[in-house]
Amino acid sequence: MKRKSRSSEDFSIAFLDIICCGFGAIVLLLMITKTMEPVVLEEATVQLDGQIKKLQEQLFTIRGETTIFNRYLNAKHEQIDAEKKRIAILRTRHALIEAQYAQIAKAASISEKEKGDLAIALQSLSVEMERLLGKNYKSTNNLIGGIPVDSEYLIFIIDTSGSMFNYAWPKLLEEVIAILNIYPEVKGIQIMNDMGKYMFTSYQRKWIPDTNSRRAAVIKRLRSWNPFSNSSPVEGVQKAIRTFFSQDKKISLYVMGDEFSGRSIQQVLKTVSVINKINANNERLVRIHAVGFPVQFMRPTHLQKTGIRFATLMRELTYRNGGTFVGLNSVEP
Repeated sequence: MKRKSRSSEDFSIAFLDIICCGFGAIVLLLMITKTMEPVVLEEATVQLDGQIKKLQEQLFTIRGETTIFNRYLNAKHEQIDAEKKRIAILRTRHALIEAQYAQIAKAASISEKEKGDLAIALQSLSVEMERLLGKNYKSTNNLIGGIPVDSEYLIFIIDTSGSMFNYAWPKLLEEVIAILNIYPEVKGIQIMNDMGKYMFTSYQRKWIPDTNSRRAAVIKRLRSWNPFSNSSPVEGVQKAIRTFFSQDKKISLYVMGDEFSGRSIQQVLKTVSVINKINANNERLVRIHAVGFPVQFMRPTHLQKTGIRFATLMRELTYRNGGTFVGLNSVEP
């Protein structure tokens, strides 16, 4: 009996030892896990959050600096464009002044004796013309500055695009006034833009009476008149001819602009030729003149194409339709 009791006691103690060791191992593992891994992960998370925040702040700073630099760059580009335009205008004025100086110098070089000889020659020619043609002879060549001014009705086709309105409008006003002045009295006037839009809607398809008050009203309205334009005078020219031509009226169109943005010059010439037919006197129904403003020629060479095309079209269009093309060398009034 004694031996059996001792053996059971030894087994119980051994079992308790094993259980305690197992629990001790588990506790040791938990302690290692608790004290090592969470600390490392937490520190890594904090460091990454700090780096992301720092990079975001740098990104915002760079974006702000980029916006500032872009504004500065745009301002510089605008300043450069303005200076280029100013240089182009100054070059044009310089060339004009040189030409005027050359003319003055040439005129000044004529001696008093030569002036007297010229006066005598002019008087002799006048006497000879009177003898040959008669005292009542009157010249039928109604030209002023190379432009025929024998028309009784005037139509202005004006380019109202941004380039004209922003850079050549004072000069355009000056030219319109000058043209009206060389026609002291006509039977009717009409003002349209290059798209065929009437300046005065109350006079659509009708002639504006030519009076001093009407002329003043035209100039006053023209100072701020800026309807939409596609920078092509074709629509206005065609509409004016179709609407106003008449066999019993002498009409002149004055096309005023700086560029032609249409596709085909030849097509325009062909279309106008069909509309503006030749009458019994071998003359076109409507005479077409044009005044070109060098706005596009103030831009870089590779951007002057539409200005060159306008000059090409107007030179040929006026030649074929009994008119004159005048290309201005400055937009300064």
